[in-house]
Amino acid sequence: MTEAQVRKKPGMTSVREMPLLQDGPPPGGFAPVRYARRIPSKGPSAAAIVIAAFGVISWGFYQVGQGNKIRRALKEEKYAARRALVPVLQAEEDERFVKEWKKYLEEEARIMKDVPGWKVGESVYNSGKWMPPATSELRPDVW
Repeated sequence: MTEAQVRKKPGMTSVREMPLLQDGPPPGGFAPVRYARRIPSKGPSAAAIVIAAFGVISWGFYQVGQGNKIRRALKEEKYAARRALVPVLQAEEDERFVKEWKKYLEEEARIMKDVPGWKVGESVYNSGKWMPPATSELRPDVW
């Protein structure tokens, strides 16, 4: 399509003869241009988040407290069982100690039989307090 046909002026001789055609706004004007920042509000508000966080933390502290009660009860049960066993274990250890002490005194008497004035079983220390012998003296398996 030629320019003459577009402007509906057939037989033009010069471009200067063409009528001016300028673009303008449509009738009623253009639609308003959106230039403001419009961010959609997604998710809960700050107050809702704070309240939810407080609730979750409170629930967590409650659960920790309940777990502490359970652990405390289990620990007390374990210690009660140990307290019940201590007398039996101590009696067994005392019995073992008496047997080893007799062997120790017999060995001391055999070794020191030629030493005049030696008293078997008497402490060489003069502290006035009874001290159990060192473990290694009565437990050769520990050496």
